[in-house]
Amino acid sequence: MTRMLPIAEGLLPYKWEWLRFDVTAGLAIAAVAIPSAVAYPAIAGLPVEVGFYASILSLVGYALLGPSRKLIVGPDAATMTVLAATLATLPLDDPAGRVAAASALAVMVGVFCILASALKLGVVASFLSRPILVGFISGISISILVGQIGRLTGVRIESDGLVMPLLEIIRKAPQIHWLTVWFGAAMFGLLVLLARLRSPIPGPLVVVVVAVLASAIFDFEGKGMKVIGSLPGGLPTLALPDVAHLPITDLVLGGAAIWLVSVSSGLVGARSFGAKDGFKVDADRELTGLGGANICSGLFSGFPVTVSDSRTAINLAASGRSQLSGLISAAALAVLLIYLNHVLRVLPHAALGAILAFAALSLIDLKGLRETWRISPMEFGFALIAMWGAISLGVLSGVVIAIAGTLLYVLLKEMRPRDALLGLVPGRPGFYKLHRMERAEPPPGMVLFMLQGSILFFNADYVRSRFESVAKEAAPGTS
Repeated sequence: MTRMLPIAEGLLPYKWEWLRFDVTAGLAIAAVAIPSAVAYPAIAGLPVEVGFYASILSLVGYALLGPSRKLIVGPDAATMTVLAATLATLPLDDPAGRVAAASALAVMVGVFCILASALKLGVVASFLSRPILVGFISGISISILVGQIGRLTGVRIESDGLVMPLLEIIRKAPQIHWLTVWFGAAMFGLLVLLARLRSPIPGPLVVVVVAVLASAIFDFEGKGMKVIGSLPGGLPTLALPDVAHLPITDLVLGGAAIWLVSVSSGLVGARSFGAKDGFKVDADRELTGLGGANICSGLFSGFPVTVSDSRTAINLAASGRSQLSGLISAAALAVLLIYLNHVLRVLPHAALGAILAFAALSLIDLKGLRETWRISPMEFGFALIAMWGAISLGVLSGVVIAIAGTLLYVLLKEMRPRDALLGLVPGRPGFYKLHRMERAEPPPGMVLFMLQGSILFFNADYVRSRFESVAKEAAPGTS
């Protein structure tokens, strides 16, 4: 039963002393979720309420089918950027059509996850190498950052890419709404300050509260600043997305790209949290949980989701004990959407731009890039190629380049596999690489040669040449 419905594993042995931890964690997760639920839909040109739908229903879906008591799912900036690129390839004329297409893609991603889990393809989640994934997500982050120019200036930006929006804002400089600029800069500065001070209250949540209060008190809307406007109250109804008029090939290819990026980045984060907190991450079972989260989101007018690093970190910090923390978070968000939706009506777009710009900067992993350069300049080169692809050629082309880069990287490593001569260290068991351990000495009358890879048809000649080279350099009489 627990294999079919993992929530039973977390709740059947439930201890009542866990409840206060789960309630605290659930409310904290909801607080962190509000800014991303409000801001992230803007990346893909979707209405704000869709962010709440995705946040609420994905938590329910993962709580039912996800195996982990600790991981929390939700909107993700990288996934939203790939979603935005996919929607841009589809013939969509109105907001309702964009919502339906995003929901259909969420269902498709969920189905892909379930199929991959059934076929034990969790290993595919590791297909994009860590350096290439770091480069690709850093490139996406730069694209998100540039995409906030319009929200932070009050100017409608119609071009895409890295350079064209910058040229467009220069050309439209007389249209800049300076109150929007100053307010957006103030909100971004507040986020930086709270991060520096290590505020116990999430910075984006503080910005949302401050922005709503300031907008209501000083009537920013009346002064020409753009606000998000009215949100529909209530929760969505269960419905299959109507996308019969859209090209199925583009939907499938877009869904596959979203699936690869969301699952790869999500499970990398999940494994990182598992290593830190001491819980095991089963990729195949996690795919089932992500499948349930995405299908629930899509059937209730949401969009694709993945493991959320920020929400998972809050759950761990608040000592959430079971899947109940996710369900409590979903309930809190639902209450907000039903009874307090009018409060968010005056939230300025500039605040959303500041939140997204700050989130984008936090995703640019300079430390990871430096570490990659230190360990392997070749891997660093592939990371830069993936970054360049995401920035210059668009996100979907960037996914293709990232996949091609991974294949080329693996091929180059297999063409010339590493090798080493081994030796013994007096008084210590085992064998050691001679070039790594100065005290290691070759066994008397013997050469120990280790090949760090497989012998394949395209590297057989190279491996043979290495054997011959080692044999020629060996002292006479060695075996």
